[in-house]
Amino acid sequence: MKQSSADEFMEFAAGRTGHLFRSACLLTSGDTHLAEDLVQETLSRMYVRWGRIEKIGNPAGYAQTVLVRTFLTHRRRRSATERPTGELPDTVAAAQDLDPALRLALLQALGQLAAKDRAVVVLRYWEDRSIEETAEVMRSSSASVRTRSSRALAKLREQLGGSIAELIAR
Repeated sequence: MKQSSADEFMEFAAGRTGHLFRSACLLTSGDTHLAEDLVQETLSRMYVRWGRIEKIGNPAGYAQTVLVRTFLTHRRRRSATERPTGELPDTVAAAQDLDPALRLALLQALGQLAAKDRAVVVLRYWEDRSIEETAEVMRSSSASVRTRSSRALAKLREQLGGSIAELIAR
């Protein structure tokens, strides 16, 4: 990789790491350690292919695609269901405008969703992607994305019920 290309990648990585980490935290239901691993894996995959990625019109969108696919690959592994219980994981610094109780309730509710449903919710409503873009990232049909989205939102409403209104009203 040429020096200028490596510098361009470092600049890209420095600019996108925070955004990728926030998305990864949502995908992993607040598991910051796994989120860091996913971001690192995403950036390493992009670094290997950076010469070809530069020609893509939207490398930031491509990075999000790689992140989601890396997450889904991780969830398919047998070891992905292991959860240590000895200590509570470090938490991401809470956004100043989001109540910690609301944040925890949302992360816990997201954690109850299946990995693909969680990915659809994050892509559609956190990343604000279209149904077609989400379907492309997930390698599925638009109908599948609409169905997953509808079912995932219904599960979230069922889990959060009236408690979400109470948390927001605080």
